Amino acid sequence: MESDTYGIGVDVPKDFLEMLMDCIDEVMEPLYPGYRRSFRYYPVTGTWLTLEGSNPFIGSPGKISVEEEYHLEFVVKKEDLGKVLKVIDEKHPYEEPAVDVVPQIGWREALSSSLRT
Repeated sequence: MESDTYGIGVDVPKDFLEMLMDCIDEVMEPLYPGYRRSFRYYPVTGTWLTLEGSNPFIGSPGKISVEEEYHLEFVVKKEDLGKVLKVIDEKHPYEEPAVDVVPQIGWREALSSSLRT
C-alpha cells in the first residue's frame, strides 16, 4: 500500500527554526483538523567534515564541524510533499541539509484498520 502521509525530519540551526516552520506551514494543508503549524523539535548535535569545493554555511573545508542544532519533525500529506521539500531546499541555510522522508500510516487509519479485523 502506498503511503498518503510522510514524516519529515530535518536538522536546522536555532536561528532558522521559526522561519523554516512558518515557510513550511504556508505551503502545506493542515494534517490535523482544527490545527496548523504542527511541528515538534528538540536539540541535537550535528557533526560533519566539509570537503574541498563545498560552500558551507558553517565551518571550513577540511575541518570537522560540531554544531548545536534543532531536529524539526512533522507529518505532511503526499500531495504537499514536493512543495514542502522545495521550501526546505530554498530556505534552509545549509548547502546540503540532512532531510529524512519516511512513508507513514496515519494513526486514525491504523486504528480504523485494526477495528475492522
